[in-house]
Formats: sequence, structure tokens, C-alpha cells
Amino acid sequence: MASEKQLIARTGGKLPSRTSAGLRVGIGDDAAVVRPKEGVEWVLTTDAFLENVHFLSRVHPPEAVGYKALARATSDLAAMGARPLYFLLSLALPTGCTGKWYDGFLEGMARAARTFGLTLAGGDTTRSTLAAVNLTIIGEIDRGQAVLRSGARPGNLICVSGTLGEAELGLQLLQRRGPKKWKKELLRKHLYPEPRLHLGQWLAKGRATAMIDTSDGLSTDLRHLCESSGVGAKLWAAKIPKVALPSEAQKIGLDPLRLALDGGDDYELLFTLPKRMQRHLPSAVRGVPITVIGEITREKRILLVDEAGRTRTLLARGWEPFRE
Repeated sequence: MASEKQLIARTGGKLPSRTSAGLRVGIGDDAAVVRPKEGVEWVLTTDAFLENVHFLSRVHPPEAVGYKALARATSDLAAMGARPLYFLLSLALPTGCTGKWYDGFLEGMARAARTFGLTLAGGDTTRSTLAAVNLTIIGEIDRGQAVLRSGARPGNLICVSGTLGEAELGLQLLQRRGPKKWKKELLRKHLYPEPRLHLGQWLAKGRATAMIDTSDGLSTDLRHLCESSGVGAKLWAAKIPKVALPSEAQKIGLDPLRLALDGGDDYELLFTLPKRMQRHLPSAVRGVPITVIGEITREKRILLVDEAGRTRTLLARGWEPFRE
């Protein structure tokens, strides 16, 4: 069993934590001291990643738990168009997770921190019966550039990055047979999501009118965006970029459209653009595909037009933590 002092030392040794001009005081003191730049605004977000709620210790490798915990939280910065800077890490761990499991967890989180450009600025550790990871992420953006959920206007195009449903497919497969029974590419999006940071920053340069990440699923996150903007939406089912199902998934009755609409954890960007931008919209930004999937409407309803041209109300059936 490791002491708290030993855990902190291992954490600082594994995760990027060096002080810099912006981070005057980092880990090892009572609190961090950060010096912001002129002409920028801070973007702050917090996220909880809990055992038996967001991950299962029997099927999720510790490296994936560490990586995904940081990726999930960082995706909120991508959805605002912000640049990641620092993070605070608070951990509650069972004693059985302070040895080899913790080393794997730190390796995954260190990989994520280096990839996203984040530096550990501080945190806390304590003991618990189940593992709980709480993260606060600090980013920056040029003053007045943050993209909110509330800016969508009637006539705007609805766009999405990447492919939807891949993470939910990975979860469904993982729960059935465990990580060693499937090809890695089928589980990658679920275990190691990629926050669309570069795309978010590109969209924040006066392009997107509203934006959100698809953490809860397209049907739910689109409703969040529409409610914040006071608008409705019409989606075309045929345009939604859906995951291609392997034969094993087809046999258990998974539906690509249902995975795309209601499966969460993809951490793609769902955003709106003025219609005039469609002719100038690239098919991809830094290799991340962009697809126009619908249009914002005045009527405050969210509709789905199927491939036969039939229209129905799209219910929000994605992730809801307090749903019975």
C-alpha cells in the first residue's frame, strides 16, 4: 500500500508538471499560481469519472481509464474553441488501485496530457472504496472568441465531425466479451477518444455560430444546443455519418442509426454555421471529416427525416445520469 506522499511523488514523476512562465507555482504547494496572458480569456471546466458509472474495472484497462478521464474533460475545451493549458487532478482510490493499476492509469493520463498540451498544476488524493477521478481543466482563448451553445440561428447548417456511434459500439462489444476478444480498432473510440481541439480552434475563428461536443449522444446534445439557442432543428438520417458494423455487431441486432443518434462518448463536435459558408466548407480539417447533417429551424421542435422522406420527432435518448 502506497502512502499519499508516495502517490503524489509518482504522479508528479509521470505526468507533465514542470512550472513555466504561465505556471508560477505547481504541484507540491497548497495551491497553484497561474499568470494569465493579456488579451485572452480563461475557459474552465470540470468533470467526474467514476468507477461503475463511467468505467468498469473488470473490463477497462487502467491505461484507458487514465487517458479517457483527461480526454473527456478536455473535449469541453474543444467545444468552446479553447487551447488547453493546465489541469487539476483529484483522486479517490481503493488501496488495491495504488500499485500496478495506478502506474497504468498514470501512463494513460500522461499520454493524454502530452497529446493535448496539458500540464498538471495540482490536485488531491484520498482513499475510497471505489475509484473516482475528478478533473478541472484550464484553457485559454482570444478575448470574445469562445463559441457558445446559444448562438444557433434559423437557417444555420448543422454539422458534425467524424463518425458517430463508434464509441457506443465499442462499449457494447466490450461488455459482451472483454477487451481481448475484439480488434483494437473496434474499441479505440470508446477507450481512447480524441477531443477535436484543432477543429474547435479553427471553428472559433468566426466560423461556428454554436457548438457542443457529442458526449451524451447526438439526439441529446442537439437538444441541449437547440434549447440554449431557442431554436429547433431538422436532421437528415441519410446524411449522418454512421459507424460501419462488423458482422458480430450485426448478429446481436445493433442499429447504426440508433448508435449514431443515442450513443454517447464519441466526443465529436456538433456545430452550426451560416448557410453562406457551405460552399467554402472543407470536407475535413486536419484529417477530421466534416459532414452537414441538417438545418436549424424557427419552430422549436427537433425532427428527423428518414431515408424514405418520412418525418418524425427526434426524442433525446442519449446519456442522462439521473434517468431511472
